[in-house]
Amino acid sequence: MFSHTVGQIDDENFGVSGIEKSFDNYLKTNNDPLTMTLDKEIQFLIRQELLNSEKIFKNIGSASILMNINSGEIISLVSLPDFDINKRKSISDKKYINRATKGVYEFGSVFKTFTIAAGFDEKLIKPKQMFNNLEKKINCGGRTISEYDEDLSQNLSVEEILINSGNIGSVRIGQKLGVEKIKNFLNQIGILGNITFDITEIGTPIPFNWGKCKLLTVSFGHGITTTLLQLAKGYAIISNGGYDIKPTLVKGENINYGKKRRVLSKDVSLKINKILRRVVTEGTASLADVKGYDVGGKTGTALIVENGKYTKKKINTFASIFPSNEPRYVLIVMLEDTKLSKDYVYNYRNKPGSFVGTPFNTAGWTSVEVAAKIIEQIGPILATKY
Repeated sequence: MFSHTVGQIDDENFGVSGIEKSFDNYLKTNNDPLTMTLDKEIQFLIRQELLNSEKIFKNIGSASILMNINSGEIISLVSLPDFDINKRKSISDKKYINRATKGVYEFGSVFKTFTIAAGFDEKLIKPKQMFNNLEKKINCGGRTISEYDEDLSQNLSVEEILINSGNIGSVRIGQKLGVEKIKNFLNQIGILGNITFDITEIGTPIPFNWGKCKLLTVSFGHGITTTLLQLAKGYAIISNGGYDIKPTLVKGENINYGKKRRVLSKDVSLKINKILRRVVTEGTASLADVKGYDVGGKTGTALIVENGKYTKKKINTFASIFPSNEPRYVLIVMLEDTKLSKDYVYNYRNKPGSFVGTPFNTAGWTSVEVAAKIIEQIGPILATKY
């Protein structure tokens, strides 16, 4: 369960990965125990749901992070496939990469939340502000940006753009921000560049040159990469009142919450959290409306790049917070290279009825469903333990 976090030692008792490597000297020279933030019961349940998703959606890999939104303490970090931690040999096969911390991906529309949050932080937009006469398609640099939903209204408020995952509306907000403001915002919340973490297996977002067309694509989550760990940090900051946090696997590593540095206006969280809740109750993440947990979140579906070219394979991600009225946790679920399931039975959570078969290979029908099942399992434990 903890192969990607605890890590391995070699035959001479030297740490070669995970906590065993990064705290090797401490573990050998200090008599005090090193206590991790991970919860084995929750880790087990989340891992089981991710394993179940492989049977349903035939994905080749997956990852999940559950983190305290205020302290940065990681309660669960799962990456599949995992491996036998007791086999003292090099795990060199790329399929065993830590997808939660080292894997670098395009995550798609989960980035739209950042674009809108940046607009709120700069006081350039308001939730009810209308964007009218939105084009169905935009051309830039010889490439076309279009709406995923061809029937989407051309007149949308800011909150409706996020609820319905509008590409063109997100582009228009990005244009109001401009390159410097959106780039600075993403740096502030830790999405770009390196992240300091307790294990050395961490990835670095792929650098790129900003420009007119890149601004447009970044605004709706295309052509920009980061790690799942940094995505979790970003969602924590925009939802916790704007406080910077440091994700950690080790108890006692974080500074006192009261001394934390605010990097965004509190007003950003008040606005964003309400909209994220509506994404679940009215928008693309309706399957995550688990009774009693007030889940909010955003879906993201992105094409996988192989050898410098986009394929038809997909990364499906759901970034969620709960309870959205006063967030305590951020849960990110990512499934890699999912397939349609013709036999899976979807049950509505807040109304009677069910249906069989995955209608679309998107996050709303895959990673959202998995996240909801996870929250149903771990919710009672979180309520009693934390």
